[in-house]
Amino acid sequence: MRTAKLIPLGSLRLRSLVFQLHRYLGLFCGFILIIIGITGSLLVFEPELEHQLIEHRIGAIVPQANLISIDTVVATVQAELKRAPNLTLGNILLPQDTTSPYQARLWDTNNHLVQLFIHPYSGHVMGMISEAESWLQIALRLHYQLLAGDTGAMITGIVGLLSFLLSLTGIVLWTGWRKLIAGFKIKWNAHPKRRNFDLHKVTGVVAAVFLALTGFTGFCWNFYDWSSALIYTLTLTPKPPELIAKPLPGQAALPASTILQMADTTFPNAITTYLGIPSTPEGVVRVGKRQPHESFRYGESELLVDPYTGKALRVQDSKTLAFGDRILNAFVPLHYGTFGGLSTRIFYVFVGLTPLILFTTGFVMWWYRKRKDVRVVETTGVGTIAKH
Repeated sequence: MRTAKLIPLGSLRLRSLVFQLHRYLGLFCGFILIIIGITGSLLVFEPELEHQLIEHRIGAIVPQANLISIDTVVATVQAELKRAPNLTLGNILLPQDTTSPYQARLWDTNNHLVQLFIHPYSGHVMGMISEAESWLQIALRLHYQLLAGDTGAMITGIVGLLSFLLSLTGIVLWTGWRKLIAGFKIKWNAHPKRRNFDLHKVTGVVAAVFLALTGFTGFCWNFYDWSSALIYTLTLTPKPPELIAKPLPGQAALPASTILQMADTTFPNAITTYLGIPSTPEGVVRVGKRQPHESFRYGESELLVDPYTGKALRVQDSKTLAFGDRILNAFVPLHYGTFGGLSTRIFYVFVGLTPLILFTTGFVMWWYRKRKDVRVVETTGVGTIAKH
């Protein structure tokens, strides 16, 4: 005779506790996670979508022999800023292919982005796009701050942490720990209740690790000062000090072309992605570099330079970063899904859609359970007593 395998009472109570936590976390933050997930799926291919949007708004660029000097671009941007004193320059994105313009990223007094486009061969201003005119920028704001400013950023950051916990509890509850094949099986011909449960468990376990990663990295970014300090502390990594330049009396800042030549010497095999020009005399120049092994479009390496002396104040080479900085750098490919090229980016589109699937199937599971509880109450007569 086969004897039934007894499950310890403590394990049942723990599983019940995890189940309750998982259920109410999902119900509590599910709707916001759907918004974050759908916009995230869209933003996976932000570079390609932005290229199409820019080309549609300002026109196509015909490749020519030589790019204009970065000094000409800086002078053009500074001339535009004199006509729009409410804007400040963040950085200048350099063309990454022969059909892309120079892009100056400007910020207004409300911290909203204004994109200024300069023709890479003629140097003329092709046009400007404000954040309100770009559906892609609106989707980005919706993704990380729900179009609600700092308050929205705090809410989405907290929801990111809850998503991390939701994923962990889902992994714990996964039925595949008892029987692996059953954990990945969907019984399409079964009762709708069972089919809904199977769809929830399989979708959840496939996406759980990646939902946990995107939720955790999103939380860390939205609470960056706190999270980065904690990571530096836990990894025993010294936090990089704030850098300031030393203006020299009667001496102007070095030309941007000179600084870019220095950056090319420091990173000879890398592509220059952006030039960050300081808005104050004490600010330092930042030069973004993308090395061959880096997947993020803006690169993961950076050179910080004193604009008056040309001295390299800090070289952030992704190959030689301290442990804490490597963790922070890893957030980018893990959040955007660029670590495996096109295949992982496509998979991240699915990951972004899973909150909608999981919330819908989870809600159906909750509804079935609620209906069952109501029937039990009515059968035992408690419902009749409650009516009186």
